[in-house]
Amino acid sequence: MKRVFQQSFGGPTVIEAISRELLHFSRMDSGKTSRRVNPETPVINLSTSYKNKHFHEVSPKGLDLRKVICLLQDPLTTNLKERHLFVLKKLLKRNQHGFLLRELADISQILNICAEKVSDHPKYASFLCEALEICRLPFLKERSSDELIYSQDATEFLSSMGRLMRVQHAEVQEHVLESVKSFLSSEAPADLAEELQPTSPVYRLQRLERSDLPKTLLLSTGALQNQPCMQLQLLLILQLLSSCSDMSCRSLLDAGGAETICLHMNAADQSGRVLSCSSEILWNLLESSGREEAVAQLSSLECVLSLKEAFSSLLELSSHGSNLQLRNFLLVIMTRVAGNPDCPLVSFLAKQLLGFITFPELSSPSAQEPFYSSEDLKMRRLLLNLLVVMSRNVAALQLLRDERVMVNLLQLVNPDAPPGGAAQQEELQLQALEALASVAPVMLCDYLSYHGNTYLLLLLDRCIDASGCRKAQTQRCIRVLRSVTALGEKAVSQDLCDQGAISQLLGIIIQMEALSDEDDVVTIETMSNIQLILSTLCETDLHRKELFGFEGVEMVICFLRKGPEKFYSGLGHNKLLVSTVDCVWSCIVGCCVTEYQFLAKEGTSLLLDLLRAGPRCLRSIIFSTLLDLCNNPNTQPQILGWRDVGGQTAPRVLLQLWREEEEELGVLRNQHGGIEDPKKPLLTRVQEDNSGLSFPANVPSAAVLETSESLRVKIYLLFCSLGFQDLPGLSAGDHVTLSIVRRYLDLKVGEVWKEISSELVLDGVKPIRSDQDALTSICKTSEDTVRSIMEEQRCILEEQKQEEIREEMLIYAEMKSHHKQKELAAEAWDRYVSRTSDYSILKAEKTQREKSMKSRLRLEEAAADHPAKQFISHILAVELSGGQGPAGVDVTLARTSV
Repeated sequence: MKRVFQQSFGGPTVIEAISRELLHFSRMDSGKTSRRVNPETPVINLSTSYKNKHFHEVSPKGLDLRKVICLLQDPLTTNLKERHLFVLKKLLKRNQHGFLLRELADISQILNICAEKVSDHPKYASFLCEALEICRLPFLKERSSDELIYSQDATEFLSSMGRLMRVQHAEVQEHVLESVKSFLSSEAPADLAEELQPTSPVYRLQRLERSDLPKTLLLSTGALQNQPCMQLQLLLILQLLSSCSDMSCRSLLDAGGAETICLHMNAADQSGRVLSCSSEILWNLLESSGREEAVAQLSSLECVLSLKEAFSSLLELSSHGSNLQLRNFLLVIMTRVAGNPDCPLVSFLAKQLLGFITFPELSSPSAQEPFYSSEDLKMRRLLLNLLVVMSRNVAALQLLRDERVMVNLLQLVNPDAPPGGAAQQEELQLQALEALASVAPVMLCDYLSYHGNTYLLLLLDRCIDASGCRKAQTQRCIRVLRSVTALGEKAVSQDLCDQGAISQLLGIIIQMEALSDEDDVVTIETMSNIQLILSTLCETDLHRKELFGFEGVEMVICFLRKGPEKFYSGLGHNKLLVSTVDCVWSCIVGCCVTEYQFLAKEGTSLLLDLLRAGPRCLRSIIFSTLLDLCNNPNTQPQILGWRDVGGQTAPRVLLQLWREEEEELGVLRNQHGGIEDPKKPLLTRVQEDNSGLSFPANVPSAAVLETSESLRVKIYLLFCSLGFQDLPGLSAGDHVTLSIVRRYLDLKVGEVWKEISSELVLDGVKPIRSDQDALTSICKTSEDTVRSIMEEQRCILEEQKQEEIREEMLIYAEMKSHHKQKELAAEAWDRYVSRTSDYSILKAEKTQREKSMKSRLRLEEAAADHPAKQFISHILAVELSGGQGPAGVDVTLARTSV
C-alpha cells in the first residue's frame, strides 16, 4: 500500500509533506498529541529523528494561515471536518480582538472556502457566524504603514464578507447584516495588546465604499423577500451606507439600486418601516452625485407605477402624522422624477396630483377645515412646486389647461378667495406666486383669458400702502410680471398699460427707494425687476415714454447719482445699476419730452461719470445710450463741457478708453500709441489667431464680428457726433490716437477687403483679372491710408518735440535772466560795502555822481529841444553756446522805436 501511495502522488516527498500537515494540526491543542486511526487508512510511520527535526508544538499565536487553507482545500484532508472545525476555532480564538490587516487576504479565502462547505455541512455555519462576530470589530494594524500596504486586501475582505449573503443560511445572513451595521461605529476592545492599534472609522469607511459590499447587499434584496425582518434590516443598512458615503450611492446606482429599491418598496410589512426606509434610500440616491442616473432609473414605467401605488396607499392612511410625513416625502421624490422629460409620470400620476390642487379636500379630510394641518399645508406647497416642474414638460401643458390650473393659481393669489388662517394664506399665496412665475409664461393665453394682470396689480395695491410694504408678496408679484413681460407679447404689454401699470410701478419703486435700506436684497431685486418691466413696456412706444414722464426721470436720476460704489457688494446693486441705464435707454431716449427733462437734470454728466468710474461691463450699454442721446442737439454741449474729478474732458476720457480697449484686444501699438505695423492697423489678437480660417458665407468673419462686440466702433460713432476738430483738453498722445479714430471706418473697410482676399486664396479661388485689379487697388488704397496716418502721427510727435524744445529754451532764458539779476545785485552790494568802509572810494563815488548829474542835466536840456522817442524790445533769437545752464544760452534782443 505504501508503494501504491508513492506511485500515485509522485514519491515519498508528497507523502511526507501530507504527514507533516496532519501531525502539525494534531499537535495544536496545548502541545498534546492525539491520534485517531482509521482502519481503512494506511499508516505512515516516520522516524523519531525526522519528527524531532521537522515538528514543534504550535500555539494559537503561531498559527500559519496558509497551512489552514491547505488543510481545507487539500483533497486528502478535505473530509476531516472535525479537524477543520478544531483548527478554525483556534483561529477565532487567536483573533478574538479583531483581524490583522496583513492576514485579511488569507482569512477572506478561509471564509469563502467555509461558505462553499455550508450547503453540504451546516456545521461550518457556526464558524462563519463567530467569524462575522469578529468582523464587527475594527481591523488591527501592527505598523502605521499597514493601512496603506494592505488597503486592497481590506477592500477585498469587505467584498467577500458581503458575498456571504449568498449562503443559504439565515443565521449567517443575519450575522453579515449585523457585522456591516456595527463595522463603522465599533470600537476596539479595552484589553488590546500594546503593539496593535485599531484602524480609524474614516479608514474603514473608505475601504467599505470602495468595496462591492453595498452592491452585494443590494443584490440580496430579492433573496430576502420571504424574510421581512431581515429584509427590513438590510434596508436599514443600505440607508446607513447611502447616507454616509457618496461612493456607496454610486455603487448602488451602478447595480440599479434606485429601481430595485423602488420595486420592492411596497412589500408586505406589518411594521410599516419598509416604505419609509426605502424612501430614505431613494432620497439619498437622488441627492448624490449620480442623481441623473437615479432619476433615469426611477423614470421607468414599473417604478412610476410603484410610486403611484405607494402614494395612493398613504393617501388612504392619512390619519397618522407619520403617514402624512411619508406621503409628503414621496411627493418630493416624485417631483424630482417628474423633472425628467422622458418620465411617464405625467400620464399615470399627474392628473391625480393636479386634482388635489383643484380640490384640496381630496388629499386629506383635514383640508375641509378652516385651517390646514401642517402636513396638509406642506402637501399643497409641494403640489404647487410640482406645477413648476411639470410646466417644463411640453406634454403636460394640455393637462394643465384641462385641469384649469391657472384659475386655481389666480384664486390662491387673491387673498380673499381661499380659506385658511392668515399665516397659512400668506404661505400658500407666496408659493402660488412662485409657481405662477413659471407657469404663466408657458400658458400665456390662459393667463390673459383669466385676467392674470388684473389679479397681480390688485395684489400690488394691497401690498403697498401708506403704512409700508409687504416685501415678500411684492417681490413675487413683480417676478411674475417680469416673466410675462419678458416674452415681448404686445397683448400683455397693452393690457398692463391700459390698467395704469406704468404709473403704479413708478409709485412702488419710488416708495421702496425712500423707505427701505440700501442693503436690503429683496428690495434691490424688486426695484431692478420693476425697471426692467418699465423698459420692456416703454421701449418701442412713444406714448408710453411720455407716460414715464417727469416722475420716471426723477427716479432714474436718483439711482444714477448713487454711482457704482456698491457694484461688487454681492447684494444686487450691479443688476440695479444695469437696469437703471437700460431704463434710461428704453424709457427716456427717443422722446423729446423725457430727453429734455433728463438733460435738464444733467443726466448726460451722470452717465459720463458712470462711464469713467464704473466697471468695464457697463461701458457698452452706456455708449449705446449716449449715441442715441446724441440725436438731441442739446447733448453735445453737455458732453464737451463735462469734466471728471481730475479735470479731464470727455474727448480725452473717450480716447483713453479707446487705448484701454485696444490693449485688451491685443492690437499692436508703439510707445506713443501710434500704428506699429502698417499691415495690421486694427488687427486684434483673435483676428490674428483666426487668420488661417475660411468662414462660410452665412457666418460673419472675425473682422465683421469685431465691430459688434468691440467698443471701438461706438467710440468712433460718438466722435462722429462730437466732431474731430477743436476738441478741448487733448494732449499730443491723444491727437495720435484721434488720428486712428478719425480713419477707423476706412481702416476697417480695408481690413475686410484684405480678409476677403486671404479667404479667396485659402479656398483656392482665383478672381478674374478685373476683380483682381480691383482687389489690388483697394489694398493699395488701404495701405496708402495707413501710411498717411502714420505720417500724420509722425508730424504730431515732431511738432510736440519742437514745442517741448521751445518751452525748454524759454525756461533757460528766464533762468539766465534771473542769474544775471543775481550777479548785478551782488555787484551793487559789494560797491555799497566798499563805499561805507573806505573814505577814498566814497569820495571817488561822489565825484562820479556829480559828473553823472551834470551829464543828465545836459541830456535833459537836449531832450527839451528834441521830442522823446518810445522803444519796444523783443527777443530775436536764442542760441546755445555749448555752456552749462543759463550761461550757455545767448539771447539776441532788438529795439524798435514807437
